Amino acid sequence: MLIGKPGTARTAIAEATATHVRVRGRDLTGDLMGGITFTGYFYLLLTSREPTETQRYFLDLLLVAIAEHGLTPTAVAARMTLAAAPDALQGALAAGLLGAGTVILGSAEACGAVLLEARKRVAAGGNPDAVVAAIAGEIRARGEKMPGFGHPLHKPVDPRAERILALAAERKIAGQAIALAHRFGPAAEKVWGRPLPMNVSMAIAACLIDLDFPPAMIKAIPLLARTAGLLAHLAEEQTRPIGFLMAAKAEDAISYDGHDQP
Repeated sequence: MLIGKPGTARTAIAEATATHVRVRGRDLTGDLMGGITFTGYFYLLLTSREPTETQRYFLDLLLVAIAEHGLTPTAVAARMTLAAAPDALQGALAAGLLGAGTVILGSAEACGAVLLEARKRVAAGGNPDAVVAAIAGEIRARGEKMPGFGHPLHKPVDPRAERILALAAERKIAGQAIALAHRFGPAAEKVWGRPLPMNVSMAIAACLIDLDFPPAMIKAIPLLARTAGLLAHLAEEQTRPIGFLMAAKAEDAISYDGHDQP
């Protein structure tokens, strides 16, 4: 029984024969291997086009910016999983990536949605300042956090976001999305009544939109980047294990209050 809308039985990504592999219409061994960087290849796989030099530069920049951030929950989950199942590297990697949600790592996707909504309202004739103020107010009224603003550690600025935006301005790729991201800062501060610095997720989303990256794949950048960071943690876990140590420390840090429950 078919569930869901049927699609056409075709793919445009790759085909393999006994003697050749073709990817997006290009010969893998004769053209792509040794002829394209991995970042360029990633863009080609997603879009069927090679990136411009500027697009490739900023994709590299963003991947480097978000690949590693210490013992985050994603890294902890991955390392503890490998400690429990040392023969399942893929399972430990998956455990880390599964934690990429709206709070940790996956918030660039929400930032992109906010920017695209703001861009749509401006295109319909809205004043940019009024648009971002209205969207910030709507988010606050729903009891949600402002995507892309605020950080528990990086204050008063997120140095990663600052660097991304500085290079975007220096290389003259800052467009409407980055301009709107800047406008959201004062709007969010006014609505929430406190300073909320722009974090790296908003800078990533704004930069990608201005570079014409497919909006639906904004989350792909932190996922691909953090894959590299998680693999580094897992490589270290194999030689300098701390997974079980973290588990023991968690038990020491958390008190049991089950006897107080009804």
